[in-house]
Amino acid sequence: MTAAPRLVPELDVTSLSSSLRFYEKVLGFAVAYARPDEGFAYLEREGAHLMIERAAGPGRRFRTAALDRPHGRGVNLQLEVADIATVRDQVTSLGYELLVDLEDRWYRIGPLESGQRQLVVSDPDGYLWRPFQHLGQRPTANS
Repeated sequence: MTAAPRLVPELDVTSLSSSLRFYEKVLGFAVAYARPDEGFAYLEREGAHLMIERAAGPGRRFRTAALDRPHGRGVNLQLEVADIATVRDQVTSLGYELLVDLEDRWYRIGPLESGQRQLVVSDPDGYLWRPFQHLGQRPTANS
């Protein structure tokens, strides 16, 4: 396992096995370590880190309200990938629904625009993921 980044999201999930299937097969994460007796797994993918734990599992859980579906309302997690077309193929071949199909978007950053080819997919609990492939930068239309 590489050194942990300074921010690692931890997501409560309904089914650890269903979530692991999504994160490993669709988004390409690998289990760095797991505590099956606690319903917990720590995942890594090319420098991205994520923790998932079974919401009804044993041990301490941090909640400020009831955990209703879809989980993670108001949050989408962006993940850079090397080949977005492969991720799209995995999403569709494994039966997950694309909320936003492949699109090219350019986002203004000062005098430049940064391009992304991206899609949006929901994990089994409703957490939104936006995997993307970087397209480069270009001057803004006003530059």
